[in-house]
Amino acid sequence: MTDILKELEDRGYVEQLTHENEMRELLKTKSISFYIGIDPTADSLHIGHFVALMVAAKLQKAGHRPIILMGGGTASIGDPSGKTDMRKMMTRETIDKNVACIKKQAERFVSFEGENAAIIVNNADWLLKLNYIDFMRDIGTLFSVNKMLSAECYKARLDTGLTFFEMGYMLMQSYDFLYLHDKYDCKMQIGGNDQWSNIIGGVELIRKVGAEDSYGLTFKLLTTAEGKKMGKTEKGALWLNPERTSPYEFYQYWRNIGDTEVRKVLNMLTFLPNEEVERLSSLKDENINEAKKIAAFEITKLIHGEEEAAKAEETAKALFEGGANLENMPKTVIENTDISLVEAIVLTNIASSKGEARRLIEQGGISLNDEKVTDVNYKLSEKDFKEDYAILKKGKKIYHKLEKMV
Repeated sequence: MTDILKELEDRGYVEQLTHENEMRELLKTKSISFYIGIDPTADSLHIGHFVALMVAAKLQKAGHRPIILMGGGTASIGDPSGKTDMRKMMTRETIDKNVACIKKQAERFVSFEGENAAIIVNNADWLLKLNYIDFMRDIGTLFSVNKMLSAECYKARLDTGLTFFEMGYMLMQSYDFLYLHDKYDCKMQIGGNDQWSNIIGGVELIRKVGAEDSYGLTFKLLTTAEGKKMGKTEKGALWLNPERTSPYEFYQYWRNIGDTEVRKVLNMLTFLPNEEVERLSSLKDENINEAKKIAAFEITKLIHGEEEAAKAEETAKALFEGGANLENMPKTVIENTDISLVEAIVLTNIASSKGEARRLIEQGGISLNDEKVTDVNYKLSEKDFKEDYAILKKGKKIYHKLEKMV
């Protein structure tokens, strides 16, 4: 078997791991089962999940079996990691709906056929059946409150308030690992580095009850050169669901990354060979744009398929280079063309409020059909829709098509 841990390190994924020497030897010599947990707090995965599923895909290609754990039970509590206040509680119906949507997206990354076929499980199937007294006696007694409060995910919340309800999250996630270890011979949990405390909890729980074959691995969070999480757009998170983030918007996000982020993105979000990543990442000045185009196409292809990636690429060429059709640009169909520019900007989500739209206009940040508009009272009319559509533009990179209803 390949040295998959070294490959993950070479691609820049690995942040922390437990029992490094044991894990390295295990992954090189034996096919194991590992799991990644996803709490269904929305009806779509976002770019943070993308990194996790790329790691899962690479581990599977190296001969290991992925277990995709849907947190139908833990989502009822909510992970406090990285949060300044308690998550909004969701109904069982909402959680079940989200689980069904996310399952379909996860299936794009890992194979459910072959010797190491992935499986999907839902922790609601066992967590919701637990008896509280039995659980606290058997599992709760193995956790030190003092140690838990020293973990970053809890320590950061002590000033603003941490509920006992949320403290139970670590116990639940740790129990998930124990359950999967016993039922599916799962040896390893993987997750983002913000999950380190929770992962250690599961690794130690398994070892406390008598096993010595539990391991944890966290990967780096995808961040910009300034250390901010990547995947934030004008409309919020960068979702994998095309109804939340269109393939064109998804493509454009990666097309517009900073020069210093190209290597990281190519390494962590594509399957391009190391040699090609190195070649593209080494391009300078204007040539680095070619690397960004390839990154945008490859990443969009993984999420939305090659056809949608090609459409997004064609739309980008139409906007920035000319000569192609604009059919795949994000668009909004309107019944009445006699609306104010401010209303149009809000309608298309270029701005979230009329106040923000007015500021954009006043600052010269809005163009209509390639002409800058600085009049906050400007009203659209038929003359702006010469071919039954008008193009709104914010800055140099955000476009939206206003289309007349016919």
